[in-house]
Amino acid sequence: MVYASPVPSAYIDGSYYEDSGRPFYLSDDKLAGDFSPVRFQRELGIFNRFCKGGKVLDVGCSTGAFLFALKEKYPGAYDAFGTDVSGPALDHAETLGLTVFRENFLSPSFAPGKFKAITFWATLEHVEQPGLFLLKAHELLEPGGFCFVLVPNFRSLAIRLLGVRYRYVLAQHLNYFTRATLEKIASPPFVPVWCSTTHFNPWVVWQDWKGTEKAGDQARASLLVKTNKLKSKKSLAPVRAIYRLAEKFLGAVDLADNCVMVLRK
Repeated sequence: MVYASPVPSAYIDGSYYEDSGRPFYLSDDKLAGDFSPVRFQRELGIFNRFCKGGKVLDVGCSTGAFLFALKEKYPGAYDAFGTDVSGPALDHAETLGLTVFRENFLSPSFAPGKFKAITFWATLEHVEQPGLFLLKAHELLEPGGFCFVLVPNFRSLAIRLLGVRYRYVLAQHLNYFTRATLEKIASPPFVPVWCSTTHFNPWVVWQDWKGTEKAGDQARASLLVKTNKLKSKKSLAPVRAIYRLAEKFLGAVDLADNCVMVLRK
């Protein structure tokens, strides 16, 4: 596994996310992208395939977009909770009626009961000790409960083509996983039940290939809004069909943008 060393203290204690919470996580483009109806389509499909209902904790929930989408798509099926280190983001999640925990996830006193499922959507790459987060998740899960993990794929086509020019090679990404390293860090104590690579954004690859500077926060948020709109246009259905075939092929050979793993306690 590739990891950052040394790690600036602001990334460890969460102050970076607290300070950037309002200007980035609550920016118009970031909120529009995260709360687009198509934003969590893949994650929702994977999640509901394994967990049909019950108490759910989203670790690194930010503004609550995934939990909001989950409750909208499957009303009454899930009892949703979130936790994060960004106060402004959690403030927004609470305005949506979501229950959030502001305590450190790794703290011994963080014990809000047992969960049917715990999710780490694009979270473990941000933490200094991802193994400890998985151990804590295992502790908080019911017997037979599921843990869902999504992280950037360090052997993706985008990484191979762009290297450090890729916009998701970030200072705040402290760990870089492949499918093999993710499975190694998760088991034991978990039993992997499903794993794949998913997501592919050719527009990101093209923009980063021709760009002279790495895309910043605002550029990443703006592009998410644009790609979400493209996914929603009915007139582009033939193009999306070709895109899905390309994504399916890259996923089959572990070259898509993200690794996704479902783990069972």
